[in-house]
Amino acid sequence: MPQPYDARAILKIDGNDNFRFLQDLVTNDLAKLKEGLIYAALLGPQGKFLFHFFLFKRGESIFLDCASSEADAILQRLNMYKLRRDVHIENTDLSVSRGLGQAPEGAFADPRHVGLGWRLYETTQIEDDVDWDALRIELGVPEHGRELTTDSYILEHGFERLNGVDFRKGCYVGQEITARMKHKTELRKGLAKVRISDEVPLHTPITANGKTIGYVASQSDGKALAYLRFDQAKGDIVAGNAMITEVEPL
Repeated sequence: MPQPYDARAILKIDGNDNFRFLQDLVTNDLAKLKEGLIYAALLGPQGKFLFHFFLFKRGESIFLDCASSEADAILQRLNMYKLRRDVHIENTDLSVSRGLGQAPEGAFADPRHVGLGWRLYETTQIEDDVDWDALRIELGVPEHGRELTTDSYILEHGFERLNGVDFRKGCYVGQEITARMKHKTELRKGLAKVRISDEVPLHTPITANGKTIGYVASQSDGKALAYLRFDQAKGDIVAGNAMITEVEPL
């Protein structure tokens, strides 16, 4: 059976300073809101992942689509940065529907990957029978609490490939570290698609030649996303009692 999609919350961000406020915080360029839905993250000062979400605009209001489990923490973090800016943030009764194939009127293309279909924001939700976890594993798309943790760097988790970061927009929280990783270092760790012989608990350590080289994240039908050191993913690779094979860095 398809796994249920995490419940979502939609925050509405109003006020004369809403655009500039968010532009100074998130990893993507809000100028792209003219084109449709954008994917972005909010980082800590040391460049590590805190939250990811989608942003879209209706009129002068900007809406933020995030996991319900993260909504209160995101709201608290945004209010911390608000200071005296003319910004007002509130919850809405909007729901998220998504699907593949022909998009309904008013839907946005998922900006992360064409294979993820569309997202629609209305007060009622359209049911679907897509196994979204299996699909995102196949496409190499990370999710909060699984691949993405507060120890994560977004470039190691494919945010450039997934259109979630802009290197021309200027400063935002964590920008300096992210830019340095982009221009001055070679990524030696990151996400990979793998084959796994048996299902194991989330974040089971992966070992190779007696050394821990990463962990297993999302799994579905013998496939998984793993975070690991690419240069050490050689020889017999195991996670618990499972064998890891067919390592494909993303």
